[in-house]
Amino acid sequence: MKKIAFLTGTRADFGKIKEVIKLLLKKKFHVKIFVTGMHLDKKFGYTYNEIKKSFSEKILFKFNNYVKNNELDLTISKTIVGFSKFLKKNSPDLVIIHGDRSEALAGAISASFNKLLVAHIEGGELSGNIDEHIRHSISKLSHIHFVSNSIAKKRLIKMGEINSKIFTCGSPDIDIMLSNNLPTISEAKKRYNINFSSFLILLYHPETQNIKKIEQDTKNLVKALINTKKKFIVIYPNNDFGYKEIINTYKKYFKKNINFKIISSIRFEYFLTFLKNAKMIVGNSSAGVREAPIYGIPSLNLGKRQMNRAKSDSIFNSKFSQKEIILNINNNSSKRFRISKIFGKGDSAIKIIKILQNDKVWKTSKQKYLNII
Repeated sequence: MKKIAFLTGTRADFGKIKEVIKLLLKKKFHVKIFVTGMHLDKKFGYTYNEIKKSFSEKILFKFNNYVKNNELDLTISKTIVGFSKFLKKNSPDLVIIHGDRSEALAGAISASFNKLLVAHIEGGELSGNIDEHIRHSISKLSHIHFVSNSIAKKRLIKMGEINSKIFTCGSPDIDIMLSNNLPTISEAKKRYNINFSSFLILLYHPETQNIKKIEQDTKNLVKALINTKKKFIVIYPNNDFGYKEIINTYKKYFKKNINFKIISSIRFEYFLTFLKNAKMIVGNSSAGVREAPIYGIPSLNLGKRQMNRAKSDSIFNSKFSQKEIILNINNNSSKRFRISKIFGKGDSAIKIIKILQNDKVWKTSKQKYLNII
């Protein structure tokens, strides 16, 4: 049976690959998971413990890739060193990478340079941050592509990827979103000690290409949210450079305000329950432009981090103007929208497994070439 290695560096990408890993294990594939990045950082909830609840430690490999100030180039280089050792020890037949994070790029570089097959989940998508550069770089290092929709597939074909190696599967996290196994809202509130009857979610990450404005933009944001008089579940940002300014601003303005509940990290299934029951999600997380529309929940997207990522009637865009933020929240936070199906119907993991069970995909050439005439 084939050996497959996964790499996960954040709570978000783990949520995307979790169902795929579960099904692979059921089908008796040999799976190993390289765990790094935010998962091993106590400031962000040490989410390695959440991974342990889902999978045996026998298939997990921990590697701390922390570098001072979370500089992307140094993070990538350190991750390459750790992942290369992992690959040489485990000799997988395939490495599956998700998304657009620096750890994912490191994984793709290391795997391809070790002459291993690389599969990329959610290539061919757009965003407005350094993440887009990373995503497309991973796609060019990958041999097999599991994309969310036909639009992403067309982009990869334009980038010179081979049509027969691009499979439209949807996003694997939709499988969890649409399942009947999510915790109830009562269970979620009890687990995280939240007593709000109604609430919005704030999930705001650093814009790495606009680093000089992070502190001021965050101040404008939090002051606007305070002025709405609404209740918010506030989730820590990811660990991109600039996260300290965001967290420090949260603590300064929210810590003694009963309308705000600050949480370092929320388990993916519980986050989905909160999202499903929220009045709105505010910030610049991909959850606002990908997951929120699946539930018909309005999202207020700030800045350029998710620029061009996805369009929906439920997504409202705003600059970091207090007046504009307040107006958008007051006008749109009680609306509900038609459910989006652009990223799949909840059967993505099954589709990916069927492809991996086909002998033909394992004959994919490791030598890549541009398929452009």
